[in-house]
Amino acid sequence: MKIGQTSDIPVAVTPATQTPPQKAAGQTASATAAKDAKSTGVAVTVSTLARTLEQANRGEAADVDTEKVDSVRSAIEQGTYVVNAEAIADKLLANAQEMLNRTRS
Repeated sequence: MKIGQTSDIPVAVTPATQTPPQKAAGQTASATAAKDAKSTGVAVTVSTLARTLEQANRGEAADVDTEKVDSVRSAIEQGTYVVNAEAIADKLLANAQEMLNRTRS
């Protein structure tokens, strides 16, 4: 997946509950911490298609070159990793051009 692309899997997001009103300004730090621990976010519903795809992909191994990951990690730790800024810039521009072409079509 390229930067800026949306996922093909639909996900429904619905609020679970409304946030309770704030307490008086004199509340203690422990009460604030307890309130933060109790607060809820939003409920997320995963589609049946997403569940089916996730189950189908469980048996497949990831396409990761562990030797390359280890060599890059080692180079970063040793301070010898060199970033190719020109290659990154070229890929960012190509991605931007691709996105512009999609919006014009």
